[in-house]
Amino acid sequence: MSGLDGKVAVVTGAGRGLGREEVLDLAAHGARIVINDIDLPDAAEAAEQTAAEIRDAGGESLVVLGDCADSQHAEALMRKTLDTYGDINIMVNNAGFLRDKTIFSMTDEEFDSVVRVHLRGHFINMRNVTSYWRSKAKAGEEIYGRLISTSSEAAIYGSAGQPNYAAAKSGIVAMTMGAAQLMIGYGVTCNVLMPRAETDMTSVGPTAEMFKAPAEGFHHFDPANVAPLVSYLSSEKAAHISGEVFIVWGNMVNVLKRPTILPPHVNPAGEEKWSLDGLHESLSSHFNEDYKPVHDGFSMPIPQG
Repeated sequence: MSGLDGKVAVVTGAGRGLGREEVLDLAAHGARIVINDIDLPDAAEAAEQTAAEIRDAGGESLVVLGDCADSQHAEALMRKTLDTYGDINIMVNNAGFLRDKTIFSMTDEEFDSVVRVHLRGHFINMRNVTSYWRSKAKAGEEIYGRLISTSSEAAIYGSAGQPNYAAAKSGIVAMTMGAAQLMIGYGVTCNVLMPRAETDMTSVGPTAEMFKAPAEGFHHFDPANVAPLVSYLSSEKAAHISGEVFIVWGNMVNVLKRPTILPPHVNPAGEEKWSLDGLHESLSSHFNEDYKPVHDGFSMPIPQG
């Protein structure tokens, strides 16, 4: 696959898990890598180890530590990348963490902190990199831009124990779709991934058993299975793909169908305000005896064998 040789890719939360596999795959296809992760001992050590692995394989990699949701840190990330490599071509927003509680028990801090890292972290880096690409375009310079966001199927189905996470991931989809409409005129693509993978966030709690590696055979939830789609969407071959949402795991990629509006229910009384009886009569054709008032939420098929 061509299109990544010499391209500069910034990936947040890239020391471990999904981010690590994404930068390794991008580097294997020729991209120069900027690894961003939080400036804490374990994360910093993991980021440096990942960067060293890329360099040992003959690639180029730089570590810029900092909080992706902090404006000053995000600006420093842009500045260091441009000072070192002279351009930014690919931005993959990936960083995140969990504070799981039901809505009954969640504190303000548990809600705010998760929304801050996931949604604000995406926003700040999206704003910075799209502004950079727009400025290049206005100056008549050539642009190569790929923006990839990381959401979750919790954005579609909700998540009873993660109201903060589900809300943030829904916001990421909406924000990226808006960016896609805005940036397509500059030749920049913006897409969203909903990965299923064994990471620090899924290897604890009720999902741990579901995501853990099998004793033998193909590990459907290995985060390395997600990485090739990132490289593909970053490549020249995917220049025509933008404003899309992908579920990716194992050996499968699903493209989300765009939301559709069902045919309207029209007031049988004509052009006047609905009555309660009229609404009940009309909507009963949809909300009939087969209708389930609560859908089964996050329903994941588990591979057998």
